[in-house]
Amino acid sequence: MEKWQGKKKAVTFSFDDGVHQDVRLIEILNKYGLKGTFNLNSAYLGCKGKLERNGRVVGHYKVGPTEVKSVYAGHEVAVHTLAHPNLTELEEETIVYQVERDRLTLSELAGYEVVGMAYPCGGVNNDDRVADIIKRRTGVKYSRTVISTGNFDLQENLYRFNPSVYYTDEKALFELGEKFINLKTDIPQIFYIWGHSYEMDAEYISWEKFEEFCKFISGKSDIFYGTNKEVLL
Repeated sequence: MEKWQGKKKAVTFSFDDGVHQDVRLIEILNKYGLKGTFNLNSAYLGCKGKLERNGRVVGHYKVGPTEVKSVYAGHEVAVHTLAHPNLTELEEETIVYQVERDRLTLSELAGYEVVGMAYPCGGVNNDDRVADIIKRRTGVKYSRTVISTGNFDLQENLYRFNPSVYYTDEKALFELGEKFINLKTDIPQIFYIWGHSYEMDAEYISWEKFEEFCKFISGKSDIFYGTNKEVLL
């Protein structure tokens, strides 16, 4: 794990859907020297919409194609499929098209080869068949699920990589954060946090609490802070 600058602990963030709330979120990450990966649906870039979440109506405006490079500068752009389908319900050729076309489009927009991914849709959104297709037939090198482990252990299967915590679980987020900061380890450990930035507008967790967490987890000399690619590959 020399890629972690010789450190045994790493923190990384992952946010889905490529919405304009990412701009505010990235300002917070940058303020505290943190890094994230942002998973985009290229077929929906520039689309405007709203969602009802937690009894509130929140904006769901997608970052435009020409904004991708500038908005996510210093972080990582990754695949979320072209149009956000549940891949477990699709035939192989459609899976390949949804993933690889998104990857190639995002690579062009970002200005570098995109190799990461997060599975779209909640619930059972991946399985061994889908993971094998992605591994064999696309340029994706890792893909994140929505199943939180509550721990920091390394995982052999990067094509069904489970995060540590969904950041809207505020209690678990801070408890795991404190545990990770205090952790003394001789083996590599990853604290992987994921979510959607619009959820802070819906107050599943407030922007203030998220910034409080970022301040809390940042600036530790024994922790490497990187994008998903920098931490996993």
